[in-house]
Amino acid sequence: MSDKLIRQNVIDELDFEPSIDAAHIGVAVDNGIVTLTGHVRSYAQRTSAEKAVRRVRGVRGVVEEITVRFAGETPPRDEDLAIRAVQMLDWSATVPKNAVQVQVNGGWVTLTGQVEWQYQKEEAYRSIRRLAGVSGIINAIEVTPKASAPHVLSKIEAALKRNAEIEADGIKVTVKDAKVILEGKVNAWYERGLAENAAWSAPGVRAVEDRLTLA
Repeated sequence: MSDKLIRQNVIDELDFEPSIDAAHIGVAVDNGIVTLTGHVRSYAQRTSAEKAVRRVRGVRGVVEEITVRFAGETPPRDEDLAIRAVQMLDWSATVPKNAVQVQVNGGWVTLTGQVEWQYQKEEAYRSIRRLAGVSGIINAIEVTPKASAPHVLSKIEAALKRNAEIEADGIKVTVKDAKVILEGKVNAWYERGLAENAAWSAPGVRAVEDRLTLA
């Protein structure tokens, strides 16, 4: 697929996504690598734009250089944003109470702490992502290991085989010191995300190294 066609499909996908105001987003494509520039009104729109691009067939990678502008509104003080972020975490039924700490600097929110599951780390991120006034998020929360390598491996392999959209036989899974390595080939970019989600679903996984390539 040509870069020109990929670029047009990306533009169409951004325009189609209702959660994004794509009027000020620039798109460039080089050898299947999409670069997004320009600005949006919220961090949520910024991350939604990247997700939209990853859905487009032929996209091999995304470079996201979009900035957040608040449409003339005065951004909240870092102190106020930190208070709201802590409240959002406290209200979450998924994130363990007092497990995550918040630091805010110039609208950028840094999350630290420890949780037992990857989905808890991701939920903490999603809770903050929805806040108005956030310019960016650094998710430095650690996932603490709770399971042995053979147990993690069996859980991931079973999850891959259950997913009808993944050719599980084409993926090799290696587990070492709570780190999962995925190797092999997939048919589309989005399948890499499905395989990564399967890897993160196993208890005790602290890191996933995705070495999967497109067939």
